[in-house]
Amino acid sequence: MTSADASGNGIHIGSVQGAFAIGDHNTVTHHAGGPGAPAVDPAHEELLRAVRTLREDLARAVETPEVQALSTELADTEEEITRAGAAAPGRLARLRGALSDAGAVVGLLASGAAVVQAVAALVGG
Repeated sequence: MTSADASGNGIHIGSVQGAFAIGDHNTVTHHAGGPGAPAVDPAHEELLRAVRTLREDLARAVETPEVQALSTELADTEEEITRAGAAAPGRLARLRGALSDAGAVVGLLASGAAVVQAVAALVGG
């Protein structure tokens, strides 16, 4: 892309990968999944961030059957949002159940509360 400024000097941008903005008051959204990657709505982006944080925190928790089940649901939820751009209602219901079952651990972690809030915002209640 080439254009001339007011003094006749040209501006040339050759090749760009990723996202960029030029000028004041611009915003850029870059979906790092590459071409054809689904756009993720803000509520699912928030859930995805919270899921990733909780997964990291759970790696340091004592592994009980409930924690293992929650870890599996978190991994499946992350994969689904990354692949499809959103978690289906059934996935959200399973995640909510796993969060409830592992409530003793989830209640101790701020990241657990963030996932609970993000799921509630998506499914209501």
